[in-house]
Amino acid sequence: MGATKTDHFSDKQNQIANLAKALGHPARVAIIEHLLNVNQCVCGQLVDELPLAQPTVSQHLKELKTAGLISGTIEGNSVCYCIDAAKWEQFKSLINELFNLYDPTKNQCC
Repeated sequence: MGATKTDHFSDKQNQIANLAKALGHPARVAIIEHLLNVNQCVCGQLVDELPLAQPTVSQHLKELKTAGLISGTIEGNSVCYCIDAAKWEQFKSLINELFNLYDPTKNQCC
């Protein structure tokens, strides 16, 4: 079987792309913002905060969890979600490295 297109890029490039993809929907950004503000949240509370149906919120939570940006623990009949601190710091570091590559003194673009 042949190589996938992502095989042609570095691990760092693939990590940034995967994390950016996870944040590539405004609902997911809203979920992250809410979790950052309250530190943790039960799924039902998120449904009250967003103009989306519960199954849609659950799908967005799944995407964020798959990317590792959030983690969830089961508490009775509910799942409590929070920011995954280690992954968040890794994402922040990767994005900062990327942004720090820009040198405005070398920008000779039209």
